[in-house]
Amino acid sequence: MAALFLWIFVFALLAVWSLAVWAGHAGAVWAVSQAGSLSGSAADVAAFPLPPWLELWVPRELLEWLPRMAADLAPLIDSLLQAVPALAGALTVVAGLLWALGALPLLLLGVGLQMMLIARRRLPSPGHRTGSSPGSGSTAHGMASLIGRWLRQRFAR
Repeated sequence: MAALFLWIFVFALLAVWSLAVWAGHAGAVWAVSQAGSLSGSAADVAAFPLPPWLELWVPRELLEWLPRMAADLAPLIDSLLQAVPALAGALTVVAGLLWALGALPLLLLGVGLQMMLIARRRLPSPGHRTGSSPGSGSTAHGMASLIGRWLRQRFAR
């Protein structure tokens, strides 16, 4: 029963991870596909003045240089914005790889917890002696004993 709840929890985490990656992918594809409609607006950035309170703190040379630089870079920015929608297909591959990078640790977590549950079931109950005589002192103690016994069984074959 504990294993059932464990895997329900792991698959719920996997569903949340999948939903987050899907939503991020949808938002990124939308943003990238809409970037082409922004072309031509890069030249308009130079028309935005700085707020008066900020002009007091910015050197006059920089205030004169920024609009010229924005006007010079406007054609480059426009060409980049027109090319961005072609990258929408690559976002699907990136989202798939990102999903796999998140899903793999979640599944490994589930497998590790399942192995711990199986190992815990194999432990004798407290007070249960495994030796032939009541005072032999061969009761399994702790995880180190369990791991040692498991390693001996695996490599004895």
